[in-house]
Amino acid sequence: QVQLVESGGELVQAGGSLRLSCAASGRTFSNYVMGWFRQAPGKEREFVAAITWSGGSTDYTDSVKGRFTISRDRAKNTVYLQMNSLKPEDTAVYYCAGDRAGRWGMRMTPTNYYYWGQGTQVTVSS
Repeated sequence: QVQLVESGGELVQAGGSLRLSCAASGRTFSNYVMGWFRQAPGKEREFVAAITWSGGSTDYTDSVKGRFTISRDRAKNTVYLQMNSLKPEDTAVYYCAGDRAGRWGMRMTPTNYYYWGQGTQVTVSS
């Protein structure tokens, strides 16, 4: 089985930066779509960003465009979410997810992803 483990979430002031990591173990990921989702208290799970494992395609929700960057390191089996200019509304539990079928057209849909990490808390103050 594939296991995804997020890390890097913490308390940060508005305007600050964080880099989240998603360490993947198990099978190879060459055809995967990897996504980041977040869920704030009392809100639905929200798409944040996605990337093909090859790195050829990326996508972001409008609210994070220009501030967040998704990337991956194939040698380390790790997906990253670099978050800059953080805002209080970015506060949420952030989840890493993997779609082994590589369905790019379904990248924004949580149910499209088979593998999920445990989540990491990001809290932005002010």
